[in-house]
Amino acid sequence: PSPGNQISGEEARYIYPDLVVERVGDEYVVSLNDRNVPRLRINRAYERVLRSQSGGDDQAKDFVKNKLKSARWIVQTIEQRRRTMVKVMQKIVEKQRGFFDHGVLHLKPLTLQDVAREIDMHESTVSRVTSGKYVQTPRGVFELKFFFSSGLGTADGEDISSKAAKEKIARLIDQEDKKKPLSDQKIADTLKMEGVDIARRTVAKYREQMGVPSARMRRRH
Repeated sequence: PSPGNQISGEEARYIYPDLVVERVGDEYVVSLNDRNVPRLRINRAYERVLRSQSGGDDQAKDFVKNKLKSARWIVQTIEQRRRTMVKVMQKIVEKQRGFFDHGVLHLKPLTLQDVAREIDMHESTVSRVTSGKYVQTPRGVFELKFFFSSGLGTADGEDISSKAAKEKIARLIDQEDKKKPLSDQKIADTLKMEGVDIARRTVAKYREQMGVPSARMRRRH
């Protein structure tokens, strides 16, 4: 309604995923979401002009040659970037298979350096192709940076990602008795009983990052 424009007149910003991950049988297939985006091509007319001119203005021919060279470089760079995006996402799917099969609680620790090493590229290259990029998956749309996080040790010797730990904390808080909310220490103790090695201060940090108030502020009378 018009009165609402006084509060906020900005239009909603929709996210258009750059990549798509689809499950086909027991595998996940990665593709670029650019079916409706026109591909860049070089107009062949300029090459025909160069071939047809045996003489003519050398300066004009050099100008066209240089522009064709620049155009080819741009097209090759874009194609290389497209291939790199798919390559990175395929490696993410491989490393985070547990997430795609079972959800956030099964996210594993993963860094840009881990992926860069696996696909034999520089970490800065992986950072550029994942920055501000989104992927559509069977579990929703996520920013590619979502799949990267630090890890926490577990009793069985394997690590879980910080995002998985946050999800566990959020679930414990959702299920708590609101008259007797769980303290950060109690949450840490509960997670340790589940095999997650986490300190009270780490619980407090994750809770604050999620925007969840302290136990005292969550108490309902």
